[in-house]
Amino acid sequence: MLEHVEGLLKKLELPYRILLLCGGDQSFTSAICYDFEVYSEAQGRWLEVSSVSNFDTYQANRLKCRYRPEGSKKPELCHTLNGSALALPRIVAALLENNQTENGIKIPAALVPYMGCDIID
Repeated sequence: MLEHVEGLLKKLELPYRILLLCGGDQSFTSAICYDFEVYSEAQGRWLEVSSVSNFDTYQANRLKCRYRPEGSKKPELCHTLNGSALALPRIVAALLENNQTENGIKIPAALVPYMGCDIID
């Protein structure tokens, strides 16, 4: 999941960073959590655009979601993952802020087929 979100940000040619959250910054349900942030020049700070977490067995316990390992008689709780792709409003803002040129807003190569142009003037 980390590689998927990172791949999206690379294709969009945006400056990003990945943060591994410490225990005090993540919810009590998460075993581990990574936040993806892009830089906002207008706000002068990094903004979260995605989050990927491992909830260990917390959600599975509440759902009673179990599996039986091969050769075992006792079912075990599944581990669950949670992730969002990208927060669209912040991504659009980041694309507009980070791709300004003298001629207009440059469209990342990955979006040109969908936009039908390579620059918004």
